[in-house]
Amino acid sequence: MAADEKAQAGTEKAKGKVKETLGRATGNERMEAEGRAEQSKGDLRQAKENAKDAFRH
Repeated sequence: MAADEKAQAGTEKAKGKVKETLGRATGNERMEAEGRAEQSKGDLRQAKENAKDAFRH
């Protein structure tokens, strides 16, 4: 399960980066903001998984 969560975090971060870049390139501020939000969500998910790993060892 942890590997699945980590993969999902990486996917969210990548999708967010793409959205942010596309939003910036097209001048779409909403898409750019959504991209930043997705990246943040991925960062939080990754931090949660890292914390769980730290307590397991």
